[in-house]
Amino acid sequence: MSTGVPSKKKSKDKIPVFLTYQGKQEEADIVNNSYLSFDKSICVNGNGENLFFFGDNFDALLYMINNGYKEKVNLIYIDPPFATSSTFVNRKQEKAYSDSLCGGEYVEFLRKRLILLYQLLSNDGSIYLHLDNKMAFTMKIIMDEIFGEENCRAFITRKKCSTKNYTKNTYGNVSDYIMFYTKSSKYTWNRPYDPWELDKMIEQYPCVDGKGRRYKKVPVHAPGVRNGETGKEWRGKLPPTGKHWQYTPEKLDELDEAGEIYWSPTGNPRRMVFCDPSKGIPVQDIWLNYRDSVNQAQKTTGYPTEKNYEMLKLIVNASSNPGDIVLDCFAGSGTTLGAAFESGRKWIGVDNSPQSLDAILNRFTNRMEVYGDYVSPVQESFVQCSFDGFDEKCQFDIWCTTHSQQTANDIFNKLKG
Repeated sequence: MSTGVPSKKKSKDKIPVFLTYQGKQEEADIVNNSYLSFDKSICVNGNGENLFFFGDNFDALLYMINNGYKEKVNLIYIDPPFATSSTFVNRKQEKAYSDSLCGGEYVEFLRKRLILLYQLLSNDGSIYLHLDNKMAFTMKIIMDEIFGEENCRAFITRKKCSTKNYTKNTYGNVSDYIMFYTKSSKYTWNRPYDPWELDKMIEQYPCVDGKGRRYKKVPVHAPGVRNGETGKEWRGKLPPTGKHWQYTPEKLDELDEAGEIYWSPTGNPRRMVFCDPSKGIPVQDIWLNYRDSVNQAQKTTGYPTEKNYEMLKLIVNASSNPGDIVLDCFAGSGTTLGAAFESGRKWIGVDNSPQSLDAILNRFTNRMEVYGDYVSPVQESFVQCSFDGFDEKCQFDIWCTTHSQQTANDIFNKLKG
């Protein structure tokens, strides 16, 4: 694939693209909206820094903005309803949530929450929005409006399930999408890597030097003419027509002296890039290894649309640091919260579904069941909360609005008993 040459001409101001629909509110009106208050009602394992808001996430986000969390959240991941016009039930066939909104009504519902999330996000923070093909491309325009098109870092395609062989008149739908945006150009980024496979390493680094190190040969020039040092002659050679050296002649000399320049039989210089097997392969924007629960031996909460745990761990570790605050205001089964806890982050979850609260309490008390197992769970102590392999206690507080407090207490007491 050829690479375009950057234009030296100053580009005209880019004409922004906006989405227009009936009922679209002004941002200031959304941020200044009234909201229901939350009162701390349930403490799990003692007072902790982790919070779960049981109620409407619009109220919860406004409450947080006005109670000390503005610009304090370092990472947001949300997996909202996908506008499927469906009702989802958990493993016990209890209604978990209704996904009935569509069209402009859905867009405005999600846009309002994204505007509030922008207020909560720290200047070095990131947000990941997970959707499928029904609304991902519409919401991309909204994300550009709120966070800025220049702050879109990736549009990730994920393989969500196994290959479908029963689709008759179209291609099998096995993908969904994750939009990765930041609030500014300076953001937390811990680049993730996949482990090397030997055949892939040999394919990408086919050459071996005298010390047994694998390397590949890459050009030492780049597109575009330069009049400075990188456009000058080096070792009696000029860069190819229409291109320039990637490095100054001085730097190229250093690389050559270090044994990192390969000279072809015809005298053509190439950079030797060595493989570092300890790092692995940098993760790209197509994710094939993070399908949702399909293994009968895999433990889940039984909540519908539960996302892949390893995928959430990757996101948490890539875009936050230990001690940071991770927020999921469509918490569902609590996968984000669990990944944040295991990775040493603080978490804030929000959901208004009793089945979500039930699933999250189960997750944090080790009552998760094997995917294909429908027998009654083993009764365990509610006080000790741990993940597989974890000894530490997870402390968190459940905050409720007045009208949802009794429901939260009933769920808590049921599990405790």
